[in-house]
Amino acid sequence: MKVSIITIVYNNVNTIASCLESVQSQTYDDIEHIVIDGKSNDGTIDIIKKFEKRIDVFISEKDKGLYDALNKGIGEATGDIVGILHSDDMFYSSHTIGDVVKRMKKTNADLLYGNGVYVERANTSNIKRVYSSRPFKKAYLKYGWIPLHTTIFVKSEIFNEYGFYDESYSIASDYDISLRWFLNTAIKKTFLDEFIVKMRLGGKSTTLGLQKKKSSQDIKIIKKHGLPGYFTLACKIGRKIPQYLKRG
Repeated sequence: MKVSIITIVYNNVNTIASCLESVQSQTYDDIEHIVIDGKSNDGTIDIIKKFEKRIDVFISEKDKGLYDALNKGIGEATGDIVGILHSDDMFYSSHTIGDVVKRMKKTNADLLYGNGVYVERANTSNIKRVYSSRPFKKAYLKYGWIPLHTTIFVKSEIFNEYGFYDESYSIASDYDISLRWFLNTAIKKTFLDEFIVKMRLGGKSTTLGLQKKKSSQDIKIIKKHGLPGYFTLACKIGRKIPQYLKRG
């Protein structure tokens, strides 16, 4: 099975190399790496060009936001499976993609998800927060449960059949599309109880202003999908506390 990995980036010269190295160090052979750059001007493109021989699609142009960039990447993907690795992030190990494919083949799943960790920005060996998942039950969704989005891999036909990211949610469309997938009983899901991704803390999306904006969009998404409003939002936010307690 061919796996398309989509990386979107804008002005991230300090971390893009480790992201690209993470993909290129995978032991699984059949990987298509798609890199969508928002016309970076800080040296990011120069770093990407050093890895270009093993990047299958590289587009650098202005976009309308991160979900526009992700949708571009999905449109370019030719793999059987699609996953996302942001420019701050790395796969947990060199055999992560191989493990994902093996599990999806074994279970014939349409969607796979797993566990992830948040790490210190300057020292990625220092785990600050553990984002654990569990085998899926629909009832979990009303209590704010949702897997870490970058641990989710889906068959490409899921996008074709059920749609791409809704760009009207400028900062929370990953939550919307995840709920669309997890509420849909026609999509067969499987849980891989392994760490899949390392995500650096301290990115742009962690600012207080953007977190308020995200919560505002989250509540609209929660109500749209018929979940119990502010109760679900409060549970979703509260779930972060035990993630810190589990670290290390």
